Amino acid sequence: MALVSLLQAQTLRNKKDGGYEFTVVKSMEALPVDNQFKTSTCWSFSSLSFFESELKRLGKPAPNLSEMFVVRHTYAGKARHFVRMHGNSTFAPGAAFYDALKIFKEQGIVPESAYRGKNYGEEKHMHNEMDAILEAMVKAVVKNPNGRLSTAWPQAIDGVLDAYLGPLPTKFEVDGKSYDPKSYFASLGINPEDYIHLGSYTHHPFYQPFSLEVPDNWTYSQVYNLPLDEFNQAIENAVRNGYTLAWAADVSEKGFSHKNGVAIVADKEYSDMKKPELDSLFNRPIKQKVITQAIRQAAFDNYETQDDHGMHITGLVTDQEGGKYYMVKNSWGDDSNDCGGYLYVSEPYIRYKTTCVLVHKSALPEGVRKKLGI
Repeated sequence: MALVSLLQAQTLRNKKDGGYEFTVVKSMEALPVDNQFKTSTCWSFSSLSFFESELKRLGKPAPNLSEMFVVRHTYAGKARHFVRMHGNSTFAPGAAFYDALKIFKEQGIVPESAYRGKNYGEEKHMHNEMDAILEAMVKAVVKNPNGRLSTAWPQAIDGVLDAYLGPLPTKFEVDGKSYDPKSYFASLGINPEDYIHLGSYTHHPFYQPFSLEVPDNWTYSQVYNLPLDEFNQAIENAVRNGYTLAWAADVSEKGFSHKNGVAIVADKEYSDMKKPELDSLFNRPIKQKVITQAIRQAAFDNYETQDDHGMHITGLVTDQEGGKYYMVKNSWGDDSNDCGGYLYVSEPYIRYKTTCVLVHKSALPEGVRKKLGI
């Protein structure tokens, strides 16, 4: 289903002939659903989708921004960090929303037309071979076979990235005007300092920033910590007032089903269900678990909640029984389910499995802003 159809339809369903019937409360514009395909670059797709919607919200033209420009610079930065840490950090294709902001500030950005990042003979993004080569290279460097590190290895990493993703553009034209990445970013009018990460955890003080302890947070970027009810309030307030959010979450739960177009938290333990009962979860609204701060924290502490996937919250709907769900744009292609690549994520799932969100500061309720000192 195309995005236009999603916005115009009076009643939405989670799948063809699905039993979840949704009424739109609020829906914001977004560019068409993209496909990260065989890559672990959801963080770039979701963060750039978020900023594209931000441009629309600000009344500006919203170009399709290059995910691979951000990926290319981030891979190089992670390689250098891994070596400086003597291999005692994560070197993997995953990253965080902050990486897009970091690249914006340090390198700028380019449109998709200037850098598609497919220099390896494939029509769709496919990074498995490149990822394996890069990982082997940085691990070889850390072993220090010469007894001292050479000056050549950073260029070797860049060479692999250039070979697979293509050399980075230095000059390009858009609508007949010449830009470089920094001047193009300046032309968009996005201020990286206007954006904030939010989370909700009891192992750090509330209303203070802290570095979220997930492996992909290699830059140690900071998240502002809110009590769960205020965290939930901040997300809903943002959406109801026309803001979208980049959403990082665990998607390993049996209640998360992109194929079936919904993510829910069953009140009954999944381990107590047989397959027919599990399958029926996605046929109609069910009773969902009440998520408390303690339940949320326990799942994070015991590794049940991990920083699996980045997506883009673009709206709010209610089901036929009054339950709240967020409209979420995924990056698995518009043909990946019956919702055109979107899915509907219940409020309990948001409370339970969100690791952090990225949002414009002005979207926060006034009381929350005051408590955070923003």
